[in-house]
Amino acid sequence: MDLEEAKEFKERCTQCAAVSWGLTDEGKYYCTSCHNVTERSKEVINTGAIPNTKIQAINRGLKRKRKLERGWDWYVCEGFQHILYQQAEALKTLGVGPELKNEVLHNFWKRYLQKSKQAYCKNPVCRRKVTVLEDNQSHSDWESEPELPSDFSCPSFVESGTESQKPFPISKASQSETASICSGSLDGVEYSLRKEKGIVKMTVPRTLAFCYLSLLWQRETVTLSDLLRFVEEGHIPYINAFQHFPEEMKLYGRDKGIFAIESWPTYEEIYKKMIEIAKFLDLPRFPDITEDCYLHPNILCMKYLMEVNLPDEMNDLTCQVVKMTGVGEVDFLTFDPIAKMAKTVKYDVQAVAVIVVVLKLLFLLDDNLEWSLSNTAEKHNENNKEDRPWFDFRKWYQVMKKSIDEKKQEWEEARAKYLWKSEKPLYHSSIDRAVAFKRREMVVDLQKQFSTLVDSTPTVGRKKPSSFQFNWAEGDAARTCFHGHSLQGILKNKGQSLTTKNSLYWLSTQKFCRSYCKHVTTYEESNFSLSYQFIINLFAFLLRIKTSFLHEEVSLIEKRLFKTKYSKTKKRSSRSRKGRKY
Repeated sequence: MDLEEAKEFKERCTQCAAVSWGLTDEGKYYCTSCHNVTERSKEVINTGAIPNTKIQAINRGLKRKRKLERGWDWYVCEGFQHILYQQAEALKTLGVGPELKNEVLHNFWKRYLQKSKQAYCKNPVCRRKVTVLEDNQSHSDWESEPELPSDFSCPSFVESGTESQKPFPISKASQSETASICSGSLDGVEYSLRKEKGIVKMTVPRTLAFCYLSLLWQRETVTLSDLLRFVEEGHIPYINAFQHFPEEMKLYGRDKGIFAIESWPTYEEIYKKMIEIAKFLDLPRFPDITEDCYLHPNILCMKYLMEVNLPDEMNDLTCQVVKMTGVGEVDFLTFDPIAKMAKTVKYDVQAVAVIVVVLKLLFLLDDNLEWSLSNTAEKHNENNKEDRPWFDFRKWYQVMKKSIDEKKQEWEEARAKYLWKSEKPLYHSSIDRAVAFKRREMVVDLQKQFSTLVDSTPTVGRKKPSSFQFNWAEGDAARTCFHGHSLQGILKNKGQSLTTKNSLYWLSTQKFCRSYCKHVTTYEESNFSLSYQFIINLFAFLLRIKTSFLHEEVSLIEKRLFKTKYSKTKKRSSRSRKGRKY
């Protein structure tokens, strides 16, 4: 680029009206102020190279575009593959084993491409073969497009020592002179209009479903609520994940509707999509969830008791409820997509629901008994300061109320400040590219100026990922730790065992909805005590789920725990129907 040679061009720029020009490698004039490239080119006379000949309007740009501006030819499935690769790398950084990316997710994705007829089949939807390459290498085990056997067996994914690790690759496609006017990808328009019965269409939320399926297969120490929280905190690519695409993968037009996400993923959404994908892939029964697995309710209950600052002694009671209800059985916990009623356990929600049931067994949560027991515990602690303190529900409520309010405020502020616009601007067509990039530069400059005026303090960096959202330490006067407190004031001796002083219990749901209804039960806050509302809201925020979702799970645990009460209710209703005369 030569600024001196461009000084003779005196026309104003059509974009910014400036007169400041430079020359591109193709001989075109471009504005140094807004980077707008014109179709005008410099006239060159070179009689030394070609005697007695006048060469005018040398414009190599009209013959061929620059490779970087043209980019690669790529398909939509390759874009999703790149997102999955980045998410798998992020999970590996968080401590997940490399087998998840190299074997499990790798094979799940290959299976999906085959089942959706996009690759690894005789007549793929794409007109050309998708060449998949290793990251920064020129060959891969995907190049040959092997046919997966019809009796696809997942256990081979996790067998160690039987075969070498397979890298999960990034894709690159060969360049072509054909261009898609309405999208950067070759099949963006076709993909957005594609509606084939029986085919699960890939979307950005479904990439998280793939990740969770892989985590579940590996029985990793990451629940679905943890996965979504890591996404929210920016540790796993999701919002604007397309900006991590290689520079040569141009994305515009219909691609925007496919890869641009403008809402946070929800627990219910990803949970449903995970089951949907598992059934579509015809995956076999997953590895057993046994008592030593992190996803077993006994272990998760212990984790969430520590999280919400409840006494350690409560873990014995949660284990008893798990045993009595049968929710800790291997067959109940293990996901089997090809079963008649394919459904997986909401492991984290179920564990929290067990804790809620135990709290109801101990304190009833009727806005009366819990405060009466708190008065007894408070008097005992005042008179016996040297002894192990009794658990005081009122004091625990005050500590947790303050902590959860602060955490909610931080969460709401972080969401309000979140920048939805990507660093890599999207545009509707290649013609709008220069305008989109110029607008993005202006937005970034204005944001920097505004942040300087409003707040001169440096922005806090991204916090480190953790399985715990709250930390409780002994000896902190402002935030009392209740882990070591005793339940002696709530339990009483009965023979050689302990039982609760409270002998009453109220059911969260008296009558369940019929089987054809979309929900099991309904939740109206005004119908329940304030203590129960606080407990439900606390755990719902902790898992980032709806309160009705948790209330439904509590009702299902109670249905298993109090079978006789529900069976009596069912008999009464059937008798009343029989006694009616029409």
